[in-house]
Amino acid sequence: MSQITATFMALALCFAPAVGAAATLSARRPLRGKDTLVSAQGKFELGLFTPAGSSGDRFYLGIWYKNIPDQTIIWVGNRVSPLSSLAFAELRVSAEDGNLELVGPTGASAAPVVVWSSNLPSPLSPGSNNTAEIRNNGNLVLVDGGNSSNVLWQSFDHPTDTQVPEAWVGENKLTGEYQVLTSWRNAQDPAPGMFSDTVDPNGTSEIFFMWNRSRVYMRTGVWNGRVFARMPEATKNTIYNTTYVETPAYRRVINELYDNATITRIVHDLTGQSKMYIWMPTSQNWQILWTGPMLQCAVYALCGAFGVCDQGGKLPCHCPPGFAPVSEADWMLSDWSSGCRRRSPLTCAHNGSTTDGFLTLPDVKLPDDSLAVGAAQSKVECESACRKSCSCQAYTFSNGECTVWHGELRNLQQLYMDSDNPGSDLHLRLSERGLQDLRSVDKKKMGRKLWLVLGIILAGVAAVGALVILAWRIVLARRRRLVSMANENVFSLAVYSYGDLRAATKNFSERLGRGSFGSVYRGVLKQHKGDNSIRVQVAVKKLESFGRQGDKQFRMEVSTLGCIQHVNLVRLLGFYSSGDEKMLVYEYMPRGSLDGLLFRDDTCLSWCDRYCIMLGVARGLAYLHHGCRECIIHCDVKPENILLDEDMSPKIADFGMAKLMGRDFSRALTTMRGTVGYLAPEWISGQPISIKADVYSFGMVLFELISGRRNSNGYSEVEVAGTGGSESLTFFPVWAAGKVLEGEVGAVADPRLRGEVMSEELERACRVACWCIQDEEEQRPTMAQVVQALEGAVHIQVPPVPRTLQHLVTLT
Repeated sequence: MSQITATFMALALCFAPAVGAAATLSARRPLRGKDTLVSAQGKFELGLFTPAGSSGDRFYLGIWYKNIPDQTIIWVGNRVSPLSSLAFAELRVSAEDGNLELVGPTGASAAPVVVWSSNLPSPLSPGSNNTAEIRNNGNLVLVDGGNSSNVLWQSFDHPTDTQVPEAWVGENKLTGEYQVLTSWRNAQDPAPGMFSDTVDPNGTSEIFFMWNRSRVYMRTGVWNGRVFARMPEATKNTIYNTTYVETPAYRRVINELYDNATITRIVHDLTGQSKMYIWMPTSQNWQILWTGPMLQCAVYALCGAFGVCDQGGKLPCHCPPGFAPVSEADWMLSDWSSGCRRRSPLTCAHNGSTTDGFLTLPDVKLPDDSLAVGAAQSKVECESACRKSCSCQAYTFSNGECTVWHGELRNLQQLYMDSDNPGSDLHLRLSERGLQDLRSVDKKKMGRKLWLVLGIILAGVAAVGALVILAWRIVLARRRRLVSMANENVFSLAVYSYGDLRAATKNFSERLGRGSFGSVYRGVLKQHKGDNSIRVQVAVKKLESFGRQGDKQFRMEVSTLGCIQHVNLVRLLGFYSSGDEKMLVYEYMPRGSLDGLLFRDDTCLSWCDRYCIMLGVARGLAYLHHGCRECIIHCDVKPENILLDEDMSPKIADFGMAKLMGRDFSRALTTMRGTVGYLAPEWISGQPISIKADVYSFGMVLFELISGRRNSNGYSEVEVAGTGGSESLTFFPVWAAGKVLEGEVGAVADPRLRGEVMSEELERACRVACWCIQDEEEQRPTMAQVVQALEGAVHIQVPPVPRTLQHLVTLT
């Protein structure tokens, strides 16, 4: 072909309109340029794409959701070998061996070359008429032309970073291949990153989350036939069902939807976390339902060599003083795996002489792969031992022990003095020049601070007026945005009439219970699924003591709550509002509330169920506090507001009531019977509350789950101020905290369990509970830290006995 002809054909391909979507492809009908392949129901589309935000000179074969506005990729073929142009790009079935292959130009070659192939293990007959199609579940399959039921190759056997329903991760026992989810390298490069998850290579039913395919940083626990032991809430929920299947040919983990109209995906993210998303059609965005591990810094070596992970920072990763990112460009794309490098190299001669010094990094989680130096008996000797070795990068001296690190430091994490684990001082080695540069920077900063103080004073006066105007505009804009959100999102919930709910509840005849905000009734509603009508059980809450909140404001707040979905939160299905009468419609929980099972004499919850409930409730509260667009304080965490589904998975009810009740909320809550047993001290004393009030209440619930009894055997209607009752209370948490301090945690457990508990989990739960009920808010952990502690990701120190509880009651 002449150069002129080739150029003409290239221009024709670039400027010709898209041919459109095909149903199948074959050797006779390949996909060229911008052609795409669409599933029969129009849900998934296959074609060439360019990652969002990239320069546009890299093209990949991918599968994405066809009707979702922001292109969401679920599979990539040529992850490491992008095409450089659409000219001559072709996805075809090879006429020679029947393989599916992608052909086109690369940066190294302008001539078309094969950049990706299905690589079938044995060649098929030459000239075969195999065909490829994308199925309705997003699976790209290559089938035998002579037998369409014979699948020769499929994309579900070769996942990238995403698992969609009906896809799997696991092992093909016959070929030895693993189905592994591996993160993208960065937001613009689908090449395999550092983080992955797959089934345990040793043959167990666990799923391992791994760094660099070598180090495990999270495990799901083994499959017990129903759930994964450490992650039950991510296995059984109202959206999908997870199943582990093992046969002589394979072992797999598969997710199946209860409703095929739901669109979900599980992604192994750039951060090393596994995230489950659900598509919200009304708001047209993806919402996170579950994340594991919850804390970014729980991911091993997230920040690369010498990088420091800081859970409280604006970004999760930063370089220590004297260091800089190895690749600023990668860090801008949220790829921190390259880590940090020294700004000035170390100076160390072969004879061990050096001018290097050390910089102290306070309160850090020490890196792994340390080496103890027994000969060093003091900090000076420890520093000298590190200085004499050219490969020594850092040391620490604590409790009379010297520890040094050689080579790259990984998994550094910034901790804080006020946390449960304040960390240690790490002395990091720097060159003399590097230390001088830091001192010079400090002097410059001091000079700048003096000028800044003067500038701030002058600018502050001028800025006050501007800030007042700006704040007013922000308030108005926020109000308009909330109203807009309400108008848009309210229709994601069903709006019922009074007649609908009266008929569904048989005139409110079957009351499930009565809470602080009204009574709850069982009902049955009809729902339409296509041409069919199904009957769904619901729980209808008639709100009382609601004041005169406007209908428009109520709809706005309810629409916000309707967008909140998490496996450990009861789902809001709809509402009714007319004048002062308002009702909320929730999904029905067949096992009722936790108190109905926990405190019964004729039944005893197993320790496994109790611990799963602890974890589930903690994760639900952590989502309300940290995972929503606006932080939601529950304000009424107690067993009555923890419901259980058929699989004993916990779901928190009545969340967001503070938003709905407004000014009346405090009065409604503090006049409840027995709620004083769960209220934090600051609430009782009339001080403003924060998310730590929920932490306190959760600690009280933990004690009840551990012991199987109410925390107090004497209160029922004690006044909130604590001054109206004269009887002496036996308050279980005080006695239990004393036992935990003495190391006798076994005495705290429910005697009905007959010792059938996991001792490590029991001690962990007892210590977490004691920390949660500390007097001062600052001493209590966040719910995110509680989750991490219950998962066993961090060590928990022995807590003190809270002073307020000791003064509140008399121990017996």
